[in-house]
This record gives sequence, structure tokens and C-alpha cells, in this order.
Amino acid sequence: MARRPTIKDIARQAGVSESAVSFALNGKPGVSEDTRARIRRVARELGWQPNSAARALSGERSGAVGLVLARPAHTLGAESFFLRLVSGIQEVLSAAGTALLLQVVEDVEAECAVYRRWWAERRVDGVLVVDPRTRDPRPALLSRLGLPAVVIGGGTGTPPDPWQPEGPARHGGAPAGGRDGAGGDAGAPGGTGTGADGATGYASGGGAGADGGAGAGGAGAGGGAGDRAAAGTDGGPGPAVVRADDARAMTEVLDHLHGLGHRRIVHIAGLPGLAHTARRVAALRAEAARLGLPPGQVRSVPTDYSDTEGAAATRRVLAEPEPPTALVYDNDVMAVAGSAVAAGLGIPVPGRLSIVAWDDSALCRVTHPPLTALVRDTAGFGRLAAEELLHLLAGGPPRVRESELPRLEPRGSTAPPPAAY
Repeated sequence: MARRPTIKDIARQAGVSESAVSFALNGKPGVSEDTRARIRRVARELGWQPNSAARALSGERSGAVGLVLARPAHTLGAESFFLRLVSGIQEVLSAAGTALLLQVVEDVEAECAVYRRWWAERRVDGVLVVDPRTRDPRPALLSRLGLPAVVIGGGTGTPPDPWQPEGPARHGGAPAGGRDGAGGDAGAPGGTGTGADGATGYASGGGAGADGGAGAGGAGAGGGAGDRAAAGTDGGPGPAVVRADDARAMTEVLDHLHGLGHRRIVHIAGLPGLAHTARRVAALRAEAARLGLPPGQVRSVPTDYSDTEGAAATRRVLAEPEPPTALVYDNDVMAVAGSAVAAGLGIPVPGRLSIVAWDDSALCRVTHPPLTALVRDTAGFGRLAAEELLHLLAGGPPRVRESELPRLEPRGSTAPPPAAY
């Protein structure tokens, strides 16, 4: 674990007494302006922050944990998932007398900067990490800082996965097996495909997503895992993990639509590069292959999760010469937007088009027709993550915990496709 800089370190580096450092950093008289400037420059170079010294001397915890959301603010405002997740987190933390420090930033680089600042200022005792990436700088950073962490939605088993816990020790019996044998689903091969909008995307895996980011080629569908010890990148304890089995949930969705007779199915996916997006895309491809469906008829199209991009992607795929008969959306907001687009185009739901939403919400239930959706306890997901972080802060070992498997609730938006389609 990296050691935080102290006043003594600054004094040694600047060649002055500790009292001179205290005078300079607290704006008190007793040192010359040149000395004050030199001391403050050394403090900045060492990464010292005002709150760090007082708390380090007291040896007390901050009594707070952090959560950073690296998403465009306009997409967060439309999603109910994070609101429900935070409500579950807050429920557990409030009961424990622990505060939640929440910050929204534009990207992962800015998120990492927040972690460095929080660590230097001793603002939080640990962090909850969301949206694990397939290529992710955060595990190494948090391990280097020695900042306890729980990753929500990590531990996919998809190589290379920087959040994947290592080691054979388990606390919960044998792993939950996937379709391809014990330990989980097999990985799907990579490649380069072209999405319906002309951008290299997810149709056959790999390539760059619509925003120019890395696609999901080569990502395997995540398999189950029992609780097990995690290892950090520096050989020390790594993050705890709370998993959601996106692969099995996607398999259930595709099996439902296939059972109704659908053969042309498009997944309106979320942000490229997110680990859960990769799992869903890979699971869709793997299950389509198992069912004998041609890759061109079952594919994924990336978006930013917003209603705007969800609607735009819906218009594009419905304008194709052979449009899909079923659409699977990665959140409720895009599903409702897609349903409105279909209505505007005169395409009846479910008469000519079936719609499935990934996360159920009040929006899905009040839309006409009500949307078939995956129902899961998102607040419970948040509670589980908060419990694991408190477990880490109490000195417990990092573990992998499985959240409740989402269940598909068929409603009025899914039905067999018309014979002509």
C-alpha cells in the first residue's frame, strides 16, 4: 500500500523545519514568501492534501465511502437503474452510520483522478466501482493505492478481465455451470463485423463500436462462480466482486423469442467496452449459434443507453430490407423509445414487432402494450455491494458474490411474428 505524504516528508524535501511547513501551509506568518512558495511547491509535488495530515495523525477513518459514475450526465438522467442501485446502497450504509460520497464524471480517466484525490485527502475509506470495462485501468490503480473496493458487475471470467478474481479457494461450493460445462459459458470468437448503421460494430464481434471505442469481439459469456478470494495486481488482496449473470439472462430472452418463432432479432446494446455489454453480446451470439440462427439475423447494435440513440438505432434497423421481428433493448428507456418509434412508423407491437426491455420499471408497465422485461432486484444488488464493502472495511477477505438471477416476465409486447415475416 502506498504511504501518504506527511508534513515531515515535506520538511525533509524542502530543507526546512516541520513548524515552517505548518506556517506555510496554514497561511501563517513566520516564513518568507520565497520559503512559503517552495514549501507549497514541494507539497504539490508529493501529492499532499490539507485533510490528509490531520486524519493521518488521528488515525481515524473518514466514515464515508465513494461512488463515481463515469457516464455522460444526460444518459444518467434518463436511467432508473442507478437511482435504484444507489437507494439499495444507501439503505445499508445509513444503517451502518456510513456516508456515501457520489460524484459524476465524463470518463474513466476523470474517475481515476477522483480516486487519487480522495486517497490523498483521505476522504473515503473505500469505493464502490460500477461499469467495469473490458480494458480497465482502475483495478491496478486501486490496488496500488490500497483503497478497498467492491466492483459491481465484475468478475466475468472473460479473458482478459482485469477485475477477474484469481485463486482456487472458494466459499460456496462448486461453481455454477453454464451451457458449455462447469465454470460457465464458452467465449465467443472475435472478428470484425459491420453494424446496421454502417459502423464497425457487434454483428460478428470485434472492431470498433459506434463511438470509436473498442468492440466486444473475443469476449466470452460470463460463467458462474462461487465466493472466492481475489488477488490484486500487486499481489495483495484485490477487490470484492458482486456479479450479475448477464449471460444467462440474455440466453433466457433469446430462448423466449426463439420459442415464439422469431428468427430476425436485434439487440439494441449499451456502451461498447463495458464488460456487461460484452457479456450480453457474446451470450446472444453463442445462443444464436446453438439454436442454428445465421449470425446476420441475430446481432447487436451499440448505443449510449439514451432514448435518443435507442430511437435512432430502432429507425435504422426497421428501415432495413429484412427488418427484425424482435428487438431487445439494454434498458427500459430505450425500449420505451423504440416502442414509440414503431408506433410512429405504423408498425404494431406485438403484431409485427416484439419488444423486450432488459430492466423492468414503471415505464415498462405503463407503456401500451406493457413491455416484456427482465425483472431483477436492483436495490438488492446495491445492498449486497454495500454489505461487501463494509465487510472489507471490517477486515474481512474480498469475496465474489452472486446477485439474484433476473427473471423474464412476458407481457403484451411479445408474441409470435406474422407468417409473412
